[in-house]
Amino acid sequence: MPSQDEAEPADVSAPRRGATVQSVSVAMRFLTTLADAGGPLSLGEVARRSGSGSSTAHRYLQSLVAEGLAQQDPASGQYDLGPTALMIGIAALRRIDPIDRAAEAMKALTAEVAASGGVAIWTDRGPTLVRWYRSAQFSISSLGLGDILPIDNSACGLVFQAWLPAARIEAARSLQPDGFRGTVSKSECLHRIRTDGWCEMRSHLLRDIRGQAVPVFDAQGEIVAVMTTIDNLGETSGEAEKRALIDAGLRVNAPVAGAVRATGR
Repeated sequence: MPSQDEAEPADVSAPRRGATVQSVSVAMRFLTTLADAGGPLSLGEVARRSGSGSSTAHRYLQSLVAEGLAQQDPASGQYDLGPTALMIGIAALRRIDPIDRAAEAMKALTAEVAASGGVAIWTDRGPTLVRWYRSAQFSISSLGLGDILPIDNSACGLVFQAWLPAARIEAARSLQPDGFRGTVSKSECLHRIRTDGWCEMRSHLLRDIRGQAVPVFDAQGEIVAVMTTIDNLGETSGEAEKRALIDAGLRVNAPVAGAVRATGR
């Protein structure tokens, strides 16, 4: 007969019918608890955070340890993610293509709000558009695939500046045409962009045009692209476009958010 500890709570230890395998679902709850902890946990803390009894937690944790998905410190008895969990995580990260994810997000965004937009990568001449989607509500025909954007006179360029090494920025700046040149951003401005995770510029490329941009990171927390939009200052407040762009950036960066936080970005 199960002990009182094993019997609580019923939603964890009691079997249920359905399309999913209950034991896998419960095991994932313990793995998620370890992943969210940010460090080793005692058995009691794992049980508390996962909403299970200690006996249930111990049984599942020992099974996870046997498979390498968790590990237990022999001295402290605390539990943490194991080498197999790390291997699976790295394999999953390798399958994430941030450029494609960003492109899908921008295609959907431009269909919903009054802004055209796309994805830019960094080349030796500065931000270069590799995806561009014209909104049915607002479009600028002078921008398109393969175009290079100003480093100092575009929101996209400033976002790259906020995360890329200064030497790479300066090398590309020297190759940009004089018409692209602008006031070099101060460190306070770039710090604010890193803090906000977003940038806006107005009437910089064309009069009455607003540009907004957010970064895209890879699994190592390095910037690999920028998602950017343009809209008409006279027709929109920019708030809907801003919210949509920031939300899109959060979704695209969600799979690597832990790596980004770990790098201090």
